[in-house]
Amino acid sequence: MAQFVVRNLEDWVKKRLRRRARQHGRSLEEEVRDILRNAVRKKQTSVAGLGTEIAALFSGIGLDSDVNEFRGHSIVRR
Repeated sequence: MAQFVVRNLEDWVKKRLRRRARQHGRSLEEEVRDILRNAVRKKQTSVAGLGTEIAALFSGIGLDSDVNEFRGHSIVRR
């Protein structure tokens, strides 16, 4: 198994990690391992906003005009 050292970690970060480890009933080392595993396991999310992602989904389908934005409008359901 690999090992590495994290230098210059702020004291407040170490304190919070230790508190989090205690809440989960494990050692500080195991808590950090779990955090690292989860960080690389999760699917990376896009940096773009939701609107940009939706626009990309529908790009190239032949829409010639802009779609109005409906901020603050409630949806009427029947």
